[in-house]
Amino acid sequence: MANPRQLRNLIFSLSSGAATAALAIAFLLIVAAPQPAQAQTFNVIYTFTGGQDGAFPYAGVTMDKAGNLYGTASYGGAGYGTVYQLKHKGSGWIVNPLYSFTGGSDGSNPYARVIFGPNGALYGTTTQGGYGYGTVFNLRPSVRACTTPSCPWTETVLYAFKGADGAFPKYGDLLFDQAGNIYGTTHDGGPSFFGTVYELTPSGSGYTESVLYSFASSNDGGNPFNGVIFDNAGDLYGTTGYGGLSIYGTVFELTRSGPGWTENVLYSFLGRSDGSYPFAGLIFDQSGNLYGATTDSGTGGGGTVFELTPSGGSWTFSLVYSLTGKLTYGCGPAGTLVMDGAGNLYGTTVCDGAHGRGSVFKLTPSDGNWMYTSLHDFTGGNDGANPSSNVVFDAKGNLYGTVNGGSQGVGVVWEITP
Repeated sequence: MANPRQLRNLIFSLSSGAATAALAIAFLLIVAAPQPAQAQTFNVIYTFTGGQDGAFPYAGVTMDKAGNLYGTASYGGAGYGTVYQLKHKGSGWIVNPLYSFTGGSDGSNPYARVIFGPNGALYGTTTQGGYGYGTVFNLRPSVRACTTPSCPWTETVLYAFKGADGAFPKYGDLLFDQAGNIYGTTHDGGPSFFGTVYELTPSGSGYTESVLYSFASSNDGGNPFNGVIFDNAGDLYGTTGYGGLSIYGTVFELTRSGPGWTENVLYSFLGRSDGSYPFAGLIFDQSGNLYGATTDSGTGGGGTVFELTPSGGSWTFSLVYSLTGKLTYGCGPAGTLVMDGAGNLYGTTVCDGAHGRGSVFKLTPSDGNWMYTSLHDFTGGNDGANPSSNVVFDAKGNLYGTVNGGSQGVGVVWEITP
């Protein structure tokens, strides 16, 4: 099992053309003090073996209406990763490997989770395979009858990147509009090879790709790790892990401009108390404010959670919380945050927490501040270590996610019950 420093180095090594990370000097900023953990029950509901079920589930899980979980493992299976289902059976869970990537034209090494499209199929990306630069794919149940406990699904590659049009999509979810068009980001590729925002439009029996924006890693940012989201006007929002005025990453907006799109940088990180390297994506609250996270810097050195509030055509940056890091850099959240109906924020950290192995946390708004609660601090034992995933809720308020390590050293799926 990789230790926190090795995993941190792995996460940073996944980017090409990335700026060298550096520890920023902290400046004064008052934040709410950490709170003791609430009464929560942490359970490992599945431990990966590294065989046909897969290995290293970086991305987290997606839940269907019946409460079954779906996810990707970046390795294992035929050697190039898998898509799996975890299904309730009595009081436990059983795994059903849905697809094993071969490393050829079908793609290889998925780092993003799968999501359900409007037609009920699963959609996702692979970081490599296809022409060598990654793919966008969907999975559907096989049309032939299945009488075995493990029922594979049929994969269709919707698009294979060629480099100039994008390369190596990372952790981001795909996004659908009402017309069925698909939006996403690539970490690299494009004319400057610092990543793209793209659209896939249905065309006949396939899809046509359009590059909406290509990053230059200057003031506009570079190397997005996560995906994009829509506002009510149809504009797109996202983060870049690097670039910007101080090379520490940006929050950006893409607006339609005639037949194309125009980028507007909403915030460029300074690498100080505001944080640096926003690998996580963005979410909106009900008032139209944006929330995100950085993996590094902040007054605690463990990354930050931030808010951007629209005001008179511009956006105002506010620090929500500064996390405490155990290593030099890269310990903060890499997965996108989740907000519940009460306005509480939830996420994971890569190597913060009491043991320096990562954590699941909750941030609660309170009298203009935010209170931090650790829901679980990973130990590096059977519970795993160093999560980079997002989290999801079921209808009962149980929380689910993935983490590396565990008893077999290749990852687990976990559950936290209130």
